[in-house]
Amino acid sequence: MKPVRIVIIAKAPQPGLAKTRLIPALGAQGAADLARHMLIHTLDKALSANIGTVELCVTPAPSDPVWQTLSIPDAVHWSDQGDGDLGERMARVAQRVTNCGESVVLIGTDCPELSVEHLRQAGSELQRVDVSFFPTVDGGYALLALKHFHPSLFTDIAWSTDSVAFETLCRLEQLGWTVQSHAKVHDIDEPADLTWLPNP
Repeated sequence: MKPVRIVIIAKAPQPGLAKTRLIPALGAQGAADLARHMLIHTLDKALSANIGTVELCVTPAPSDPVWQTLSIPDAVHWSDQGDGDLGERMARVAQRVTNCGESVVLIGTDCPELSVEHLRQAGSELQRVDVSFFPTVDGGYALLALKHFHPSLFTDIAWSTDSVAFETLCRLEQLGWTVQSHAKVHDIDEPADLTWLPNP
């Protein structure tokens, strides 16, 4: 049974860097404040799931002073996303984790609907299938859990479009990997998505 590592792909919650598509509705500072809230919420869920190591894979690098403004639990491991598009950055971390003999659960910070139960479900499913997959209503995905790495899952995909989930599932089918796919969840990218924020 492979150990599981949850890797959270995150941008620093800085005005003008995080959740920029929400700026028309919330302003730059408001969008950054929401990004900070969602990052802390995601970290809390990942740690509470208690299925394995939790890693925060960030941009800018962990050494950037912006990260000192957040109180991140000591149990969290840190890594640098590095350069490239989203696919290149996710591919690097997925390859590193799986090469070390762990399964990887890749998530972002944009989906407050993603619960402790979802994370535990994904970790558990990796004991019997190659992939656990949680698509989003807008055509992307909120969670991709993998036992193995293959570059085709991250290469030449039109990120931030409504074809991401479909294209990823097609490539998983081409690989012949077993996949457990789930009902769509809502992430928070555009002003219209704000209705899906949980009540405080």
